[in-house]
Amino acid sequence: MFSEELKLVPNKPGSYQMYNENNIIIYIGKAKNLKKRLSSYFRMQNTGKTAKMVSEIAYFKYIVTETELESFLLELNLIKEYNPKYNILLKDDKSYPYIELIKKPYPKLRVVRYLKVKKYQDRLLFGPYVNAYAARRMVNLINRLYPLKKCQGLPKDVCLYYHINECLGYCNYDINKAKIKQMEDEIISFLKGNDAIIKNKLIEKLNYYSKEMNYELALELKNELNYIKIILEKQKVELYNKENLDVINYYYYKEFLGIEILFIRGGKLIGSFNDVFYIQNNYLEEIESYIALFYNKKEIPKLILVPQELNINLLEEVLKTNITVPLKGNKRKILNMAYENAKINVINNYQKNENLLYRSKGANQELSDLLGINIIRIDAFDNSNLFGSFAVSGMVVFNDGTAVRKEYRKYKVTVNKNDDYNTMKEIIYRRYKRALIEKSLLPDLILVDGGVNQIRAAKEVIDELNLNIKICGLVKNKDHKTKELIDGDNLEAYKIDKTSNLFHYLTRIQDEVHRYTINYHKQLRSKGSISSILDNIPGIGPKRKMKLIKNFGSIQKIKEANKNELKKYLPDKTISILKDYLNKNNI
Repeated sequence: MFSEELKLVPNKPGSYQMYNENNIIIYIGKAKNLKKRLSSYFRMQNTGKTAKMVSEIAYFKYIVTETELESFLLELNLIKEYNPKYNILLKDDKSYPYIELIKKPYPKLRVVRYLKVKKYQDRLLFGPYVNAYAARRMVNLINRLYPLKKCQGLPKDVCLYYHINECLGYCNYDINKAKIKQMEDEIISFLKGNDAIIKNKLIEKLNYYSKEMNYELALELKNELNYIKIILEKQKVELYNKENLDVINYYYYKEFLGIEILFIRGGKLIGSFNDVFYIQNNYLEEIESYIALFYNKKEIPKLILVPQELNINLLEEVLKTNITVPLKGNKRKILNMAYENAKINVINNYQKNENLLYRSKGANQELSDLLGINIIRIDAFDNSNLFGSFAVSGMVVFNDGTAVRKEYRKYKVTVNKNDDYNTMKEIIYRRYKRALIEKSLLPDLILVDGGVNQIRAAKEVIDELNLNIKICGLVKNKDHKTKELIDGDNLEAYKIDKTSNLFHYLTRIQDEVHRYTINYHKQLRSKGSISSILDNIPGIGPKRKMKLIKNFGSIQKIKEANKNELKKYLPDKTISILKDYLNKNNI
């Protein structure tokens, strides 16, 4: 289970999220080593609630961090954000260590665990901490350096702590309130990350013990000084002064573009979004368009961090928010984290396609043997008329088992959006009539997403064009998973072994054409519809397109705009071409 996906998981710390088939997060965890932790779920024998959870996992995602501490904090933030059901079931007896400063009636410091963190007026909580040992060691250190109250209740007389200057004698003496306030302020400052105060106090005591030739205590304090660096490790996912911002970065590799978006709310990293897709054109322009489209009908934060190669002014004009390129500090580190995650996703997807290549070539031969023809090239088609508008079709191409993305094609449908039969006829005709005119390469097999109805529509057109191309249909079950292959010549249904390479190959083709078509459909329904349609209009380049997107927001509003409104952005000739195109294509 998930053997291919697990091979690509990095040996790095991070937080992982388990999803069910409804795309709902059911469990969130952290790991020092993501690969080992995730592998343990699927390669070991699980029992009880864990086994039940694993049985519901449809896929998993993860966010890579630099340290275990960051993965720990990210896990907590994500659990609070999504409240997964199995985190409640599997962790209902677990809580995390905090350091609590009790201010009244006397200042006291202790390690606590709360299932539900409560706010008290006279208490301050710091943490959570990645382990209880670090928290306890920190409390012991502060208690040695500051005369806090350490005993329970109020004894009748002062104890040993008072005599060794580690307590002010709260039980018997009047205490200087100003001194207590100063002590509390220094401790709070230290627990918030200012280590200079504690370091100076340690050095002062260390020098004192050295002069007194008490080398044993001096060595103890030296060890504590070194440990300060571990205790106060910077938590860069927590250092944004309660800001709300998004962090966007990318990675480009062998025509694959990966985009990673990290969401920070209230100063905490609460989640991410990533995407990987094939790109043929200028990838920087594609990233800018992707960002502009991503925020359609989404919350736009007051600040977005991006790499410096992007057109900052253009993005600010479109999104109407502050776009910044951090060059150093914590914001630069979180931008680098987005880059690392984008890189991992791109490399993994590339490797996944490479891993599939060998098996796909073998599966291609299996398909040839099954159908009795020699198959090299396959054209696969899918239609989408979801949501009741913008009916579209898509075609993907596989050559000898490999996806040939530069030959993918997408089509706007002109027939009735609910007419699957005539939709298929239109697209098949447009595709192969043009292929005949241009004398371009024809496929050995056409795969249509659907059953007998779609096969007959495709065959009718292929026969009219006097082409000899085998046609088959890929049928899905009620769960929208690949079920069977139907031979277009005799309408025989082939039941293919679901564990075979051939079945996985056909599923991959069907999923790919469906994904490609649905993505195009979503583009047309969002601001992407503006971008896609405006790309077809001579005289509308990137700058004019962005201005139209910014000021109108939808094709419908552009269509309703009068000539004077459009003249602010376009010349008269381009306005006429645009209006004619929209009317002619019933957009």
